[in-house]
Amino acid sequence: MHHQHRKALRPVLGAGTGILLTSGLLVACGTGPVSGPAGATTAHTAGGHVYVTNHLDNTLSVINSQTNRVTATVPAGTAPEGVAVTPDHGHVYIADNGSGQVSVLDTRTDKITATVPVGKAPSGVGLSPDGRHLYVANGGSDSVSVLDTRTNRVTATIPVGRSPVSVAVTRDGTTAYVANEGSASLSVISTRTSRVIRALPAGQYPVAVAVAPDGDSAYVANEVNASVSVVSARTGTITATVPTGQGPFGVTLAPSGQSAYAAILGPGNVSAISTRTHRIRGTVNVGPPQTDPFNIAVTSSAVYVTDQGAGTLTVIDPKALKVAATITVGNSPYGVAVDP
Repeated sequence: MHHQHRKALRPVLGAGTGILLTSGLLVACGTGPVSGPAGATTAHTAGGHVYVTNHLDNTLSVINSQTNRVTATVPAGTAPEGVAVTPDHGHVYIADNGSGQVSVLDTRTDKITATVPVGKAPSGVGLSPDGRHLYVANGGSDSVSVLDTRTNRVTATIPVGRSPVSVAVTRDGTTAYVANEGSASLSVISTRTSRVIRALPAGQYPVAVAVAPDGDSAYVANEVNASVSVVSARTGTITATVPTGQGPFGVTLAPSGQSAYAAILGPGNVSAISTRTHRIRGTVNVGPPQTDPFNIAVTSSAVYVTDQGAGTLTVIDPKALKVAATITVGNSPYGVAVDP
């Protein structure tokens, strides 16, 4: 059922895809009431914002993280998926899967100010820590586009594995990891040379990848294996496998590096994994089956999860591992990113 739902959503990539939307960014999180969709654009106030792509609406929801209310709904390209916010909070980059482009949002005006053609079916995006380069996984082109954020031009196109869907950049900015859904592998890119320097093993249908803050390990969500693999950057081998019961679709790490979070599609759960023991230390139910928690962004004070089937964004308190708020967004929310 879930596969068919995502196949209809993502005809290019077949069996299911994923993106990584990690955040090592800090944000104040309120536990405000459920919020309905917003029409009018409002000026940004003090405090962080959360950005959610709505795949079937072709829109981006802008949410005030202090009030947990949608403050703007912005037209994006066709079938938006991956989303990332620059460290200076000035721009948001959106991968428009259906239109083969990246849309650039000016956060001061909540308006799209540029569109940049990339490869076919772009999905996951990852920013370098300095915000100067955006890495875009082109699932339909088996490549990664490198976009210079100062000029909004593609400066390199890097061949990777089959159906790349997720990108994570290390905190030191030297390396990008790409989850190749179609070839059960990770491509490791040197950001200095814009070339693949090695290929690492993953499970079946790796749909999301996250990197530990120290850069020592990559965490991979394997949808078909129903597990999260831990891959050593030093040895290039899988050092641990964490069973998740059903297929995970998103994975990311807390800024502290002490926990990884996986979105588990079928039962509507988010699992917190200890990075020390590589065991699930707690699970939060975000809704009944068909809620389909999809992708995750984490700050020191909140875990944000897009619920594709429910049309909502769930806010989880990471200390209590309880739902703090549920926010109504658009149709089939996909990617999520947080600014400081």
